Amino acid sequence: MAKELKGIIVPMVTPFNTDESLDEPGLRRVVNYLIESGVLGLFPAGSQGEFYALTPHERKRITDVVIDEADGRVAVMVGTGALTTRESIELTRYAEAAGADAVSVITPYFVKPSTEELRQHFIRIARSVSIPVLAYNNPGRTGVHFTPTDAAKVAGAVDNLVGIKDSSGDLTNTMGYIEQCPPAFKVFMGRDTLIYAGLCYGCVGAVAATANVVPRLVVAIYDAFVRGDHVLAIELQRKLSPLRSAFSLGSFPVVVKDAMALVGQPAGPARAPITSITGKAREALIAVLRDLGRIG
Repeated sequence: MAKELKGIIVPMVTPFNTDESLDEPGLRRVVNYLIESGVLGLFPAGSQGEFYALTPHERKRITDVVIDEADGRVAVMVGTGALTTRESIELTRYAEAAGADAVSVITPYFVKPSTEELRQHFIRIARSVSIPVLAYNNPGRTGVHFTPTDAAKVAGAVDNLVGIKDSSGDLTNTMGYIEQCPPAFKVFMGRDTLIYAGLCYGCVGAVAATANVVPRLVVAIYDAFVRGDHVLAIELQRKLSPLRSAFSLGSFPVVVKDAMALVGQPAGPARAPITSITGKAREALIAVLRDLGRIG
């Protein structure tokens, strides 16, 4: 039986060796590190996992490794978004056959599909499989906005378009999905500084990149909220926020990878042209991690 999608789901980094080849032992180690830290789901091959820099073969291999290592302990939601509908369908079908609990499909990027083209993109992908499909809205990265109105229309057309990760950072937009889509539609907050706010609005959880580095802290925000301890949840959210703000110290997505290396977890380099942060930026990241108690 597929795992329920809720709580903290981690958009996992993809560990690389120094030559930028896939570090499979490192990937397995990250899976166990995150599960042992209490997260409820893993999201391989997403934006933080550098999906855009991976070949289709690598994306499939990552899918296999994460599902195998997770071994049913938590939900696995595989990133299967691609520039074309055709490639996304191929990756989505592969994830279903591999045993994924769900897939997350980012909007196309570089191209600018019309409203109807975007709707048909998600409808065709969802109809190609029987497992749950969640859209992924990140207009700041893709330049394409999958609006609440569009999401509601697609969710009304296909039963297995069941939710969305909203990384717009716009709470009004996030609320739009909750208000306009069917009651069972799962909305995940995709901006780490707004986890508590998103939960208050009605999000079922968060897909949080910072959870690669401080998974127990991020999980604690969710757990405190569920218990009704809003004072603690707000306190923990404020504690987390400097790490999310530190993302601006370098080019996406290297800061999380650098932070993981600093706390002793496998990550390796980002694929070129992105490079690790140095100098004052690195010192600032170290200071944040020290304040969080992750390094001495």
